Amino acid sequence: EEIEVGAVVLATGFQDLDPTPLKQYGYGHIPNVITSMEFERMNNAAGSTNGKILLQNGEEPRSIAILHCIGSRDENHHPYCSRVCCMYALKFAHLVKEKTTAEVYQLYIDLRSFGKGYEEFFQRILSEGVNVIRGKGAEVVPSDPGGGQEGHLLVRCEDTLAGKFRQIPVDLVILCTALEAQADAKETARRFGISVGADGFFIERHPKLGPVSTTTDGVFIAGTCQGPKDIPDTVAQGGAAAAQAMSLMIRGEVEMDAAYAVIDEARCSGCKMCNDLCSYNAISYMEEEKVSRINAALCKACGTCVAGCPSGAIRALHFADEQIYAEIEGILT
Repeated sequence: EEIEVGAVVLATGFQDLDPTPLKQYGYGHIPNVITSMEFERMNNAAGSTNGKILLQNGEEPRSIAILHCIGSRDENHHPYCSRVCCMYALKFAHLVKEKTTAEVYQLYIDLRSFGKGYEEFFQRILSEGVNVIRGKGAEVVPSDPGGGQEGHLLVRCEDTLAGKFRQIPVDLVILCTALEAQADAKETARRFGISVGADGFFIERHPKLGPVSTTTDGVFIAGTCQGPKDIPDTVAQGGAAAAQAMSLMIRGEVEMDAAYAVIDEARCSGCKMCNDLCSYNAISYMEEEKVSRINAALCKACGTCVAGCPSGAIRALHFADEQIYAEIEGILT
């Protein structure tokens, strides 16, 4: 089905990193090692435990470790910060303290409480008796049943503030996994003529002056498809993208730039080289006529296709070769 529209807002969201390949954390083969999304589901009244925090054997945990930055700020996986993990990990600690008597350990690289009221919430968590350890969790292993250790699991980490290695016995481990771009983000970007960064997220036109715009006019981005962000930032960006789209719809018509490229179909050989060169998805190949055509509304007159056309069939309006040569001659004379 094809729908003709005047603007598009892409809000395709994110996906959670699958921690299964990270064997050091034991996810998938060590019981009671769960992800943050699984813990959220456990806390939900409609979940399998009716909102109770329980181990796989149905018992209430006596101690819980919450591991930050699983797959984030990691040169082996994603170098970027996922932004939301610190605060939802603190929320988890608060929920555990509210529902159980379990001891809670937070293992973090750096705690980034950047938003309004976030630092106050962090101080509240500390006052509730949550243990915070600066050091990324290195490994989760089953504890030795005959070793006299409390808990069923051992979390090994380096306490960078104390300057020593630690082994923390716990019953439950929660992995705060990275926020990743959707698996089909590159294909979506190709279809809409926009770009993706090295991290897989859509790239905005300008980080400050055009945070929801893209290089293709009429296509806007909002939320975590542009990069990791929390709910307030996502809502704000969604409102901005909707306002930008509405501004186009209210006008009804958009004034086009007079400078764009055109193809002389009589000279076009149908090699499709220009289709591959265009960064704005403005060139389409006509199967019946065996020639390429340029959508003037999408063309930015960058000149890449003009320079790349082997048959010289493409001409940039107001930037024709004759005009450029005349300018050069005017400068030299």
